[in-house]
Amino acid sequence: MSDDDSPAWKDDFPISWGDDHYVTRREFTKSLVGVSCASFAATATLAAKRAGSAHRADWPELPLPRAGDLGVGAAQVFAYPGPHDRCILIRTAPDRFVAFGQKCTHLGCPVVYRAEQNDLQCPCHEGYFSALDGGVVSGPPSRGLARVALEQRGEELWAVGVEL
Repeated sequence: MSDDDSPAWKDDFPISWGDDHYVTRREFTKSLVGVSCASFAATATLAAKRAGSAHRADWPELPLPRAGDLGVGAAQVFAYPGPHDRCILIRTAPDRFVAFGQKCTHLGCPVVYRAEQNDLQCPCHEGYFSALDGGVVSGPPSRGLARVALEQRGEELWAVGVEL
């Protein structure tokens, strides 16, 4: 073939055969698989660390002294694990309490407890969470609220960890 008879695609893709060996499809695919595996491993490691964080030794233990004064269906706000971390304690039955981080997982607005619907509402973007387990009921949040681990010690209720 002469230069005048060369295929039209050579004008659009002017890579010579000598330069073609720099990145082959096989090498590109190997790189893509390697990066994907590394990303998966990193995500799995972070998920495993997060799953084991519920009762870490470094979570402070905090008594909730007025918890017994709450009526069934009532709620109170408290700070845990630090003074600026707001949580909400709900008495769902005479012998059952649940507590969650008060920060919505969508954009961080504070959630409020609605006893008549038995849910937690984020008034900023109409997100709703179950008052029983903190899971998403509806709205834009994609994951549930952080759950505060509670322990009953005699007559006192204690916050002992956070399940993210």
